[in-house]
Amino acid sequence: MLGIAAAVLFFIAFLINAAEISTNDVFTSSNVMLLGLMLLALHVAGIGSGWSGRRR
Repeated sequence: MLGIAAAVLFFIAFLINAAEISTNDVFTSSNVMLLGLMLLALHVAGIGSGWSGRRR
């Protein structure tokens, strides 16, 4: 799930950069890209992958 959210944030960062949309200092394309990288790192680490209950 976090991988999909990271892909969406990368796409938004690409749109902001490609269209040269002027945003405030918080939502620049590099900040959105860094949020996407953080979500991707959490996804690779296994966080947010759902419940992993023990089976007998």
